[in-house]
Amino acid sequence: MMKSKVFSLALLLFSSFSAFAQYKLSGKVISSTDSLPVINCSVFLSDKSSAVTNAQGEFTFLNKPSGNYTLSVACIGYKRRNSQIKLNEDKVVVINLSQDTRALSEVVVKTRKNDFGFSHLKAVENLGIYEGKKSEVIVPDELVANLSTNNARQIYSRVAGLNIWENDGAGLQLSIGGRGLDPNRSSNFNVRQNGYDISADALGYPESYYTPPAEAIGQIQIVRGAASLQYGTQFGGLINFIMKKPVSDKKFELTARQSMGSYNFYNAFTSASGTVNKLSYYAYFQYKTGDGFRGNSDFDSHGAYGNLNYQFSENTKLGVDITHMDYLAHQPGGLTDNMFETDPTQSNRERNWFKVNWNLYALHFDHKFNSKNEVNLRAFALSALRNSVGFRVNRVESADDNSERDLIKGNFENWGLEARYLKRYAVKNINSVFLVGTRYYHGFNHSIQGFGTTGKNADFNYIDKDNLILNDFRFPNRNVALFAENIFWITPKLSVIPGIRYEYINTKAEGFWASRRPSLDPSQIELGSREYEPRQKKRDFILAGIGLSYKPKGSINLYGNISQNYRSITFSDIRTSNPSSEIDPNITDEKGYSADIGIRNDASRILNYDVSVFYLNYGNRIGERQAAAANDPLKAVMRRENIGKAVIVGVESYIETNVLQFFSTPPQNWMCSVFANTAFIKSEYKKSDAPGVQGNQVEFVPDLNIKTGFRIGYKKLMGSFQCTYLSEQFTDAGNDYIDANSTRNSTTGIIGQIPAYTIMDAGLSYQFKRFKLEGNVNNLANAYYFTRRATGYPGPGIIPSDNRTFYLTLQVKI
Repeated sequence: MMKSKVFSLALLLFSSFSAFAQYKLSGKVISSTDSLPVINCSVFLSDKSSAVTNAQGEFTFLNKPSGNYTLSVACIGYKRRNSQIKLNEDKVVVINLSQDTRALSEVVVKTRKNDFGFSHLKAVENLGIYEGKKSEVIVPDELVANLSTNNARQIYSRVAGLNIWENDGAGLQLSIGGRGLDPNRSSNFNVRQNGYDISADALGYPESYYTPPAEAIGQIQIVRGAASLQYGTQFGGLINFIMKKPVSDKKFELTARQSMGSYNFYNAFTSASGTVNKLSYYAYFQYKTGDGFRGNSDFDSHGAYGNLNYQFSENTKLGVDITHMDYLAHQPGGLTDNMFETDPTQSNRERNWFKVNWNLYALHFDHKFNSKNEVNLRAFALSALRNSVGFRVNRVESADDNSERDLIKGNFENWGLEARYLKRYAVKNINSVFLVGTRYYHGFNHSIQGFGTTGKNADFNYIDKDNLILNDFRFPNRNVALFAENIFWITPKLSVIPGIRYEYINTKAEGFWASRRPSLDPSQIELGSREYEPRQKKRDFILAGIGLSYKPKGSINLYGNISQNYRSITFSDIRTSNPSSEIDPNITDEKGYSADIGIRNDASRILNYDVSVFYLNYGNRIGERQAAAANDPLKAVMRRENIGKAVIVGVESYIETNVLQFFSTPPQNWMCSVFANTAFIKSEYKKSDAPGVQGNQVEFVPDLNIKTGFRIGYKKLMGSFQCTYLSEQFTDAGNDYIDANSTRNSTTGIIGQIPAYTIMDAGLSYQFKRFKLEGNVNNLANAYYFTRRATGYPGPGIIPSDNRTFYLTLQVKI
């Protein structure tokens, strides 16, 4: 009996002690978007106690009795989060907050946006990791630029170091490069739309014949060489066109833009957007036509896009994209240096045509299991063609003899699957983000080159498809990839980002080639015997990289990274019949690595900047140099081969300031920003077996690349001015210096440097209720210049850029 009373008393004392025990509840609040700490959040417990998160997003409650609590976290810009907490010991919790985006009936903007139409990607965004990487984000709608012609010189003006080829004045194709990479159809970038491939073949033929209209783009995301670990192996990195999203507060919104300009340019762009319950959509149609500033350069283009999304729940969404683009362009051909000096607007080719038909399909599925785990699945396909026909002899000054034209057809049937999984986790209260993904890509390309008709029209039929074919190749490609990256926050300010990528590539070439034999009768075409040339190359390898990020205070970010790169030879590197060029049969893949280190700030209303130093080590670089033709030592051609090891190093800087913010009392309703975008680059071939190349500058690398200007606005009236300067650059590894006055004046126009040039552009826009009026003058000083010497289409020869042109656009939004 006594033992029972003692036991009951002990139990009562223990229960009393437990009831009055005191515990500590602490935690950290982070953003589910980028896993960064969220400061100044209000944290409430159901016992009416409260706290505020500090600069590291941390909070603490002391001396709390055991029991069940409701923990509530509220912060401006984030959704309120309630969590149930059972407290019977000291406890540490991590609270993830989702951004709060909601449709408002009316928003009154008192101050202008402070991102200048240009910013950087967040640490984690759309199931991608960008911490420690050099990235840029362009918002076309916030620029005063000529969007109707996709004017790349204006749209990409704040991206340091880009070298832009201007093939046409209509913006049908985008050709940008940087750091010594060939700008041709942006082939050294991994070019995507909404995250999926849009180029002809990401491995076998990574040229982008399709570029979405700037009027339909919400963002342009650019990630330099370190993007090779997440998106592919290209040296240039990533260009991702994010199309405009459906409006969320209307069932139907219509935007119509009508543009007219010099040389009978006309552009009609119409888009529709809306959200009905769980269904949302965005679609556009575009028609573009014009004559061009040179003869024989007229074009017609059609484009359409549709995006349909169904929101099953707050965490689950399914979307479908369909894209179509086709155009037919007359090509005026290239010029020699003498022809350009005499009259840059001339054309002696009226039978050259180029046709593109591009069809893209994509299905994307997004699901969040919870605030820490999410997945994206993406399927995509391309069905496309590019056809070219024309007279393109090596001596471009020669008159057209009206003989059979050279006809090249390419058909592309590709599809792929990608999956990504993102996990946010914490180890000992230190947050991390893990991303893993995989990719399967199936490419099939068919290329045929033969003889077309003697007519002048756009006839893409062979005169004898069975017998008079110069080459006929099929290029099946297979690619499997697996990648992983992780952000380790060592401290709230310092993070380390290692990454790795595994690649398996299997490329094949199946087909034949034949050469034309000399004939006493020029009207007769005689071909040699067909040489069948099957090839197959399998390889697998691992790319690795690591990044660092340090945020000493506020929005200042010191970043650095180093990453391996790889570029597979393309099928155009394997075989072509071109009177102006030859290909080394032993050409191989390119390997190397790239590194960046820099400092940036993009959250200031006064000053934005990104200043960085880069180093690019390019092994086995594929390039072109002048050489004697293999079958005719007296004939000079451009020989495409592995030139050697190239090193490119430079400083890239972008600085923009809102000068009115320096006033103690900034003028009301006014804004004025001034920017400078400068790249100083040095390049050299460190090692080469090719004669006369070692020690030369790398082609497509101007020592100085400057874009500077300003924007000024009063209320809804905005104006802009921009000046672009590029110093002289070489177009071949031999650094041949040839111009109109040279004693070695070229008859082909494909050999020589690109002289330095300066271009000025100006724009004006005015918003009045539902109407917006835009005006642009491109090449204000009417400079005659060129950015390219083409070895094939649209040349061969010098391709002059547009002289002064005027454009006017009226936009109506209903």
